[in-house]
Amino acid sequence: MDCFVAALLAMTRVMSAISVFAPAKLNLLLAVTGRRADGFHDLVSVAAPLDFGDTLRAEPAKGITLECDDPAVPCDETNLVLKAASAFAKATADRRALAGASFFLEKRIPVGAGLGGGSSDAVAALRALNSLAGGPLGAAQLVELAAKLGSDCALFLHDGPVVMRGRGERVEPLPAGAAQRLRGRRVLIFKPEFSIATPWAYAQMAANPATYLPAVEAEARLVAWLGDARAPAEALLFNNMERAAFAKFVALPALLDELREKFGLAPRMSGSGSACFALLPEDAPVPAITAAVRAAWGASAFVREARLA
Repeated sequence: MDCFVAALLAMTRVMSAISVFAPAKLNLLLAVTGRRADGFHDLVSVAAPLDFGDTLRAEPAKGITLECDDPAVPCDETNLVLKAASAFAKATADRRALAGASFFLEKRIPVGAGLGGGSSDAVAALRALNSLAGGPLGAAQLVELAAKLGSDCALFLHDGPVVMRGRGERVEPLPAGAAQRLRGRRVLIFKPEFSIATPWAYAQMAANPATYLPAVEAEARLVAWLGDARAPAEALLFNNMERAAFAKFVALPALLDELREKFGLAPRMSGSGSACFALLPEDAPVPAITAAVRAAWGASAFVREARLA
């Protein structure tokens, strides 16, 4: 009987644990349109999740703890996973939905890349906790919590390409026909050893307002692409955060120019960088492209093939 009870308890613990995929994202279009009175920036962006990302495992516990397989990732209160857990606990305190959780993060998305890794992990934590607690928060409440955690968190509550506005918290799915032009597209992501701090990148733009794209022009660019059903995903690509990054980190534009010339690609930087990407035709010579990246940025460069989700 004791063995049976032990087995049953072990099974219960396994069933009560949950693993949530936390996808990386790419900003296919990113137009920063100006600085707001609250210090944030307004933007118009089309972002798409990838089939590549982190995995967050959670199970009920008495407190809130986090471990990670990457020793470079902080597991203290600065981590967005723990901030998300704290926000969830406050939002559900009146229902005593969940005493706590133990998290384990399998980190695959590089840090400081402009791929949304920390934000995606935070939303994975919200999803995991809400599931473990029996779903006390509805979709609107999760969106509200996500938006408070970070400007690009809310996009990860969607499973496909989205349009982001405001500081990134106003999110809506891309129209079905347009999303179909993006879903499943093959992409190569590559990042140099160095990272770019997002606050630094926005500060450079604030110091040089000429780098902003007026909102009316950003919206016109998006409308033009949406209205042309024959326009490929490559016609959407734009990022006015590149100017500041490329001025300081010249290795970025040097490689992107090389990939355009040698392989006919249309590479761009994602978000505030330093990760870049190129949409690939199905017959793209990935080994040769990867070799070019490593020749330019060294063997430590991160290179990963994925598809838009």
